[in-house]
Amino acid sequence: MSISKKDVEHVARLARLALSEEEKDRYTTQLGSILQYIEKLNGLNTDGVKPTEHPWPVTNVWREDKVESLQNVTRDELLQHAPETEGPFFKVRKVME
Repeated sequence: MSISKKDVEHVARLARLALSEEEKDRYTTQLGSILQYIEKLNGLNTDGVKPTEHPWPVTNVWREDKVESLQNVTRDELLQHAPETEGPFFKVRKVME
């Protein structure tokens, strides 16, 4: 499997990226190398290997979910955690034009 410059231009257009000709050439080469490596990996014999096998013991690093009541939390306390506020409101970027 290989990637063409046209493929890179298509993906860039979908991602709304403006790429120079130099970037298109570079990404075509880089993505082609990645796909060649994946082809190598696809050729490996993985019979008997569990899909979730890992060389080291892995444990979940997430904390337990706890239900907490927000009844005693004031608006000002909540707004202290906001990156930006405007008056008594959270300020967020406009997402629609």
